[in-house]
Amino acid sequence: MPAKSRMDLPLAKIEPIRNDSNTSVITYLGRKKVIAQMKLWPENSRVRICEQLCRRSVQKETKEVLQVPELRFPLQPVVLTMRKNLSLFFSIGLLTSWGTALLGVRLYWMGNKPPSFSNSDNPAADSDSFLTRTLTFFYLPTKNLWLLLCPDTLSFDWSMDAVPLLKTVSDWRNLHTVAFYAGLLLLAYFSLKGSSNERTCNGRTVMNGKQNANGHSCHSEMEYKTLEVKSSFVSKEENGIKKHEIKKLQLPSTENIVILSLSLLIVPFVPATNLFFYVGFVIAERVLYVPSMGFCLLVTVGVRALYVKAQKRFLKNLVFCSTAALIIFYGLKTVVRNGDWQNEEMLYRSGIKVNPAKAWGNLGNVLKSQSKISEAESAYRNALYYRSNMADMLYNLGLLLQENSRFSEALHYYKLAIGSRPTLASAYLNTGIILMNQGKTEEARRTFVKCSEIPDENLKDPHAHKSSVTSCLYNLGKLFHEQGHYEIILSRKGPTGIIESNFEVNSPYGD
Repeated sequence: MPAKSRMDLPLAKIEPIRNDSNTSVITYLGRKKVIAQMKLWPENSRVRICEQLCRRSVQKETKEVLQVPELRFPLQPVVLTMRKNLSLFFSIGLLTSWGTALLGVRLYWMGNKPPSFSNSDNPAADSDSFLTRTLTFFYLPTKNLWLLLCPDTLSFDWSMDAVPLLKTVSDWRNLHTVAFYAGLLLLAYFSLKGSSNERTCNGRTVMNGKQNANGHSCHSEMEYKTLEVKSSFVSKEENGIKKHEIKKLQLPSTENIVILSLSLLIVPFVPATNLFFYVGFVIAERVLYVPSMGFCLLVTVGVRALYVKAQKRFLKNLVFCSTAALIIFYGLKTVVRNGDWQNEEMLYRSGIKVNPAKAWGNLGNVLKSQSKISEAESAYRNALYYRSNMADMLYNLGLLLQENSRFSEALHYYKLAIGSRPTLASAYLNTGIILMNQGKTEEARRTFVKCSEIPDENLKDPHAHKSSVTSCLYNLGKLFHEQGHYEIILSRKGPTGIIESNFEVNSPYGD
């Protein structure tokens, strides 16, 4: 190598940006001259000289080099964050907008009214205590997260007393609520803080002074500078045409993935939190379908971070084996749960330990359809043992007893059903029919008249109600005909007979 070239090399030393224009021009000319001379050297010599040059420069002027981005880009960190994460914020905004639009369309189809449901479907919404409603609604997201973390207990229905209300501040479950929201806020804070520390240096994304490698930093500051110098000599010249290596696609950083995961976890779940309006369930596993995607992304990022930060081989193997075991256990739980959905009987039996009242009641309907009368009666009575004021179960048990000619017992349960729900027209109808068969015409007449006067507003099943009222009017007309009151019969006509349909307490396939 000529001596003159060796003397010119220090002119290519990396200098911080200064206000002195003369220094910048000299540095630029020196770099240009060295690069022109180095093109004549072999490729290995160029790379070795550049490595030595970069190492020497970084060791002497580390402090000044670290301040270069701040001198060149005197912008606020918030502005930098907005520019670097513009696509991320756009995705989150699009997700929120679509969710709001779908919610608005559903409210429009419902007549711009909140959903109507019975008090047992969401006991917290029916509570008179503001403290009880607040503590319970804050606790429910914690319970949903636990179903994602450890789905050991699942059910087709979580209404009624499946999740007991939190009535006092001293309830130990409030500790779960505090831990959940504290962890969520800390995770969001560190994600946004880490994202704001990103900056660009020489066209590359740098996090905390290190090059971004798929969300994880693998190089030190000096190694990063060495890679910068190496990358400037990657191009080759063949037949007068320069060819450059294709740069790899830069993947999103860990912080951006965490923010997206939290968005998928939280935004789709917001309508089910009773924040804007009360919903007709306590917990519904179906509302966790979309949030589960964000949860899986979050777990994946966490496992990746643990694996990268683990220094010892034993710790890396531990993380890998734990992840594999987690996947296997979740897979086995999926297989077991699929067995519960083979038929209605197995599904209702699997929910007895979570919501025994509804599970036993719906199981009684299934057993009755299979002509297992004694087992169906036992199931109805078990449902009433856990919740004695369920009008549907009282009616279904009375219907079962009436079909087996046990009229006195059936009449007793029909009256209990009417007392629990005064608008249950089918209970009035069958009560009147039994009274007619027993010769109690006056009592039967009063029952039919009262049934026909039930208002048709805020009903659980309007179609069944209209059919029952029509049958009541027909039987009332028949009763007047037998008594010779023909002038009243003209407007009293309709189908008759015992209502054969059972009330489903709650279908697992609907709301």
